[in-house]
Amino acid sequence: MLANILIALVAAIHVYILVLEMFLWNTRVGRKAFNLHADFARDTKTMAANQGLYNGFLAAGLLWGLWLGEAGLQFKVFFLACVLVAGLYGALTVSRKILYVQAIPALIALIALMSH
Repeated sequence: MLANILIALVAAIHVYILVLEMFLWNTRVGRKAFNLHADFARDTKTMAANQGLYNGFLAAGLLWGLWLGEAGLQFKVFFLACVLVAGLYGALTVSRKILYVQAIPALIALIALMSH
């Protein structure tokens, strides 16, 4: 039960990131969330939408695993691992903030899932 709640939280984070990157990137809200200058946000809007789509796929995989229940264990593990790796890479290459927003929540959910 706790693992599923944590997985749903990780999925919700990624749906939120999808919205920020696909629809709000070039707005005040999106620029503030990612600490972007207006010119940079405008010039990278298409790239950010692509990133948002990938975050949506991560969320979809986690939600699919939840929907499958016990049969979705492998999906949950796989997509949590994907989020963890992506979060670690992002923390190393883009911003340490990604470690706390993506990688650590995924790791905690994965630990809870594996101790189930």
